[in-house]
Amino acid sequence: MAGLLLLLVALAGAPAQAQVLDDSTKVIYGPKTTRLLHEADILRDSTEGAILDTSLTRWTQARFWYHDTTFQQDLGAVVTASRPLLYQPNIQLGARFGRNAFDKYARNAADIPYYDSRSPYSFFRVVQSGEGEQVFEISYSRSLKKNFSVGIAYERFASNKILAASGRAGLVEHSNLLLFGRYQTENERYHLLFNIGNARHKASEQGGIRPLAGDQPRDLFNYERQSVYLTKAQNTEDRDQLHLLQTYRLLGRGLTLYHVFDVHRQYNSYRDENIPYDGSALLFYPTTLVNTTNTLDRAEFRQVENTLGVLGRTDRVEYRLYARHRGYGLTSQRASATSTVDKPDLDERVLKNSDNQLFVGGTAAFNYRKIYAVEVAGEYKFLDESWMRATVRTGPLSGEILLSSYSPTLTQQEFYGNHYQWPDTGLVRNERASGRFSNTTALHFTARLRQRLPGFSDHHFEASGSLVNLSNLVYYGTDGRPTQSTGVDNQLLILFARHQVRFGRIAFDNQATYTQGGDVAGIRIPKLVGFSRVYYQSYIFRKALFSQVGVETYFQSRYRAFNYSPSTQQFYQQDLFTIRNYAIADVFFVADIKSVSVFLKFAYINQGIYRDGYFTTPYYTGYPRRFQLGVKWNFFN
Repeated sequence: MAGLLLLLVALAGAPAQAQVLDDSTKVIYGPKTTRLLHEADILRDSTEGAILDTSLTRWTQARFWYHDTTFQQDLGAVVTASRPLLYQPNIQLGARFGRNAFDKYARNAADIPYYDSRSPYSFFRVVQSGEGEQVFEISYSRSLKKNFSVGIAYERFASNKILAASGRAGLVEHSNLLLFGRYQTENERYHLLFNIGNARHKASEQGGIRPLAGDQPRDLFNYERQSVYLTKAQNTEDRDQLHLLQTYRLLGRGLTLYHVFDVHRQYNSYRDENIPYDGSALLFYPTTLVNTTNTLDRAEFRQVENTLGVLGRTDRVEYRLYARHRGYGLTSQRASATSTVDKPDLDERVLKNSDNQLFVGGTAAFNYRKIYAVEVAGEYKFLDESWMRATVRTGPLSGEILLSSYSPTLTQQEFYGNHYQWPDTGLVRNERASGRFSNTTALHFTARLRQRLPGFSDHHFEASGSLVNLSNLVYYGTDGRPTQSTGVDNQLLILFARHQVRFGRIAFDNQATYTQGGDVAGIRIPKLVGFSRVYYQSYIFRKALFSQVGVETYFQSRYRAFNYSPSTQQFYQQDLFTIRNYAIADVFFVADIKSVSVFLKFAYINQGIYRDGYFTTPYYTGYPRRFQLGVKWNFFN
């Protein structure tokens, strides 16, 4: 504890150099002079931006360390394959690769932050735990001229094995390098945003715990002493993207022309150098189609998009209309029967799929102060897919209807590997699968209430209710292969509530999502998912340090979670393993010292009180009790 106090005292003095001062030692540049812009702001013809978020509320919560903040089902360790735990509507039309297991950790080029600062701005953040969790990011941006700024960012996420671990064996490593910039003319008539990014992801796949004869799920919390199915399997994913947005005002803010150019490449490779057997019996995999000793499956998806449109904005009306062209190509390969670990040899037979697609869409909104608002939006792909959304808001109440019809992903339509291949009618070189599945249609009705309540400080209440009807859902069945619930309608009732309130220095933030109908073919959702945060905040050290100390609790009810297939990178349905309900409690201390934020966290402090552990995916256990440390430091010079 003495060492910790010395660290905090040192940090309290250091940030004074991280802000630009004038001769009277008055701070000129800081969080309030650095504006944050996104592509969505420019597409609303707004350049005001927002101030930096320096609050402590999200800093200790692990789901806000990455680029997807939704609750996720993963493989028990950070940076492992994951999928949204709660229902998420789909409005992505047309050709989609369908390899999304690592989306949580990859940046979305349309959501990149751009900085408008009168001085150079940089920051770094790092999170480390005793179990090998690591999050690191460093970013630097500066203005080269009054209306031109560039920046560079690098991030690395990593974790060590917690199952069958020998020492500090690495499990997953993700890195991302990003170059970004923005330019605008003096009269703000022309705007340009651009970013270039590449992401590299390497994950050792273990296949989950291999139980011994007679083992029950409660017997499988020995972590590093457990046995696993796969010992030399690895998934590799590379993503490269170039993204550019241009806008030009033709008639002030009432009529602006815009263009979006996007080039995207995603490469996935799965390799297992030691296919597991028990004697002559094949383990883990359903079969080996070509090579009985080692697997090497590869797929590469390339996409080029051009979007051209017009937009406009007044005090009460906003609109945007566009047309988009997409050209794409998918190539799949697998190792030949004679391929070995030392001499890999890809099958000469290559499965290719390429096409061009055209979309039109737009949005229109009318706002009357803060009293009343109407918005309609939609997109149509020629000639067979579409989505449409209409929203009405009056005061704190709003209602929404969303109707969508979309095709299955390219991976759901065809796959070419050593352990799986679909469709079964063996396609030849350059041939493609089509018409296997009909479109999935979804209808959503949602009502929301957002209200600031009187009586206490920071008193907010939010609630929503949704009715969802899904028809012809395409999903991965119990054999790991895609299937469709043809002629079957699935209904979901989703209720959400969140309450925030502060009594003096004590604050509460509680939220819960209830889902009815989440245990049917193709859908696996816990009935109740909740998160609670209770903390005490105050200044200490003569107001030199602002701190919060409290408890975070996550709760999830029992459900039959999806299993995971590493060779296809897909979560698929299983009916034999039920993940019991569990709660995870974390105790934290977080402090803000001028430009520095530090947190200390004792995670899963309740381990052993009710159970010795929990499962996140069948035969994948979550982290045991551990200590976490995080530091974030902003610089404004």
